Amino acid sequence: MADEVWERVERGLDDLERQDGFSGSVLVTRGATALLERGVGVADRASGTPVTPGTRFGLASLSKMFTAAAVLSCVRDGLLAPGDRVADLVPADRRPRTMAEEVTVHHLLSHTSGIGDYAEEDEDVANYVEDYASLWVDRPTYAMERPLDFLPMYADAPPVAEPGTRFHYCNAGYVLLGQVLEEVTGQPFVDAVNERVFVPAGMSRSGYLRLDESLPDVAVGYLPREPGGPWRTNLFSVPVVGGGDGGALATARDIDRFLRAIASGGLLGEETSALMRSRHAPVADGIWMGYGLFVRADGSFAHGGGDPGVETMARHLPDRDLTVVVLCNEEGTLDPVWATLLEAASA
Repeated sequence: MADEVWERVERGLDDLERQDGFSGSVLVTRGATALLERGVGVADRASGTPVTPGTRFGLASLSKMFTAAAVLSCVRDGLLAPGDRVADLVPADRRPRTMAEEVTVHHLLSHTSGIGDYAEEDEDVANYVEDYASLWVDRPTYAMERPLDFLPMYADAPPVAEPGTRFHYCNAGYVLLGQVLEEVTGQPFVDAVNERVFVPAGMSRSGYLRLDESLPDVAVGYLPREPGGPWRTNLFSVPVVGGGDGGALATARDIDRFLRAIASGGLLGEETSALMRSRHAPVADGIWMGYGLFVRADGSFAHGGGDPGVETMARHLPDRDLTVVVLCNEEGTLDPVWATLLEAASA
């Protein structure tokens, strides 16, 4: 019966590719067993290279999990504590001028800092950014390589709330966590995450790869196009290299490895992993913010992401030892695939 379920899912993925243009990598695992592992669509339209399970995809904000884990590895190692004030860790010229002195690492990790964002996602806030790509019309994407490169974009942004009063998703907060990581480790952000997260978690196919480098097994992100119009890549629509708030690249298998390492405590230790998965701030009915993770009432934890040319979602359900991952190199096709996989996994 189980095999029949996943065979139907495979046929459904083929239909979604034909009808909706779905292109991406899907993975469903239970323990060490892959219930479904499939590449669908095209990784590079110019060459016709197909997506395979070994294709690396841009992850957008799903990468915030890695930033949080790297910072928490510093907590584990005694380099900082969640209650430490950011003002005591980051010099004044390397943090936003409008940030309240009371803002702590905990506030940044749980999206409760209230600091102003450079890419505000709440349409009810004055500096809402409807199109992330619009940020790079007058600012070259190739200049965005380190956390400090983003600081001018939010250094004077007005706060949206008092620290610790409520959840408000903030990309700039995770950029600032990237700066915290650089300050306490003395390493560039990407090196610190590689050393503290990717290598110990066995994520050998993950990294903060530059979009302007020609690298193997990388899915090119494609922007929405007009019918009959040309395909355009997201090269000029996202920073050239990822940072604290997003932009890592990975395979679906590596995402599974990461989520399981957080569930087991194998990456950070049991105590620190439990801290990452704890309910730190209410987000919506039945959903809380952990540290870099959205935590549900059933104990499952997840994160997703969306950038121009990128859509991602991953969730781990510890009570069922189940992981579901969907990585796409186009926009607007993730939701039906995600719904199909969750339904099949629940059967």
